[in-house]
Amino acid sequence: MLGAITGDIIGSVYEWNNIKTTEFPLFNDKGFFTDDSVLTIALADAITNDRNYADVMREYGKKYPNAGYGGYFRQWLGNPELGPYNSFGNGAGMRISPVGWAYNTLHDVLEKAEEYTSVTHNHEEGVKGACAVAVSIYFARTGESKEFIKKYIEETFDYDLDRTCDDIRPTYKFNETCQGTIPESIICFLESEDFESAIRLAISLGGDSDTLAAITGSIAEAFYGIPLDIAEKTLTYLDDDMKETIKQFYSLETVAKNLILSNNVIITDNFEKLFSEKQ
Repeated sequence: MLGAITGDIIGSVYEWNNIKTTEFPLFNDKGFFTDDSVLTIALADAITNDRNYADVMREYGKKYPNAGYGGYFRQWLGNPELGPYNSFGNGAGMRISPVGWAYNTLHDVLEKAEEYTSVTHNHEEGVKGACAVAVSIYFARTGESKEFIKKYIEETFDYDLDRTCDDIRPTYKFNETCQGTIPESIICFLESEDFESAIRLAISLGGDSDTLAAITGSIAEAFYGIPLDIAEKTLTYLDDDMKETIKQFYSLETVAKNLILSNNVIITDNFEKLFSEKQ
């Protein structure tokens, strides 16, 4: 989950000022969390406290009203009578990462990804996009290879992953759909060498930079773990309530066990340091 938030913050300054290179300062003083982080943390809250995700998202929408929500979603936030609105926007994929950590079977990950996504993004492409991201995280944290993840995603979700970042970058433009964002984000993960390079590749494509990097970062966290200095820096952009919610989610028995079993030793070995009151 922290990988998604990291990607969001690093990518925030490039969403409307795209760069087509991997060479840039990783963190920027003007960086900020967007709706990608807000809704990811809201899902972690809903899972941790067994609460209705729609209700939690609306609470977070009121608390963080200027996070950059899309037009239809903003209308949904403001009207509790509104149900899902058949969206296939890439918000389905950028907020789903907690599901990949909280559930321990492929069946449950797919079922919960659809359940939490369908409260707004109930279009088949929206559900498919969220499921593809959640499953990629699940496989990445359980030790599957990149080759296995690529083959499964291609065969199950019919995404074209036989491209490289160099193939995509020259003509890639802003795209807010799942089908125009999630395959590209997964490709960035597949091509990466470590967590940082995954984030840099995602941002280098241009387009919806914060969301691309959030999705890529969520998978990269599960596969590589997050370097301590990057995790520490990410948390400085968040308020105390956000950090507490992340701490509570990572403290859940199931999630904590999955962190230990995955490559997230940086978080488990430095948990108290990361989430101390002084942080």
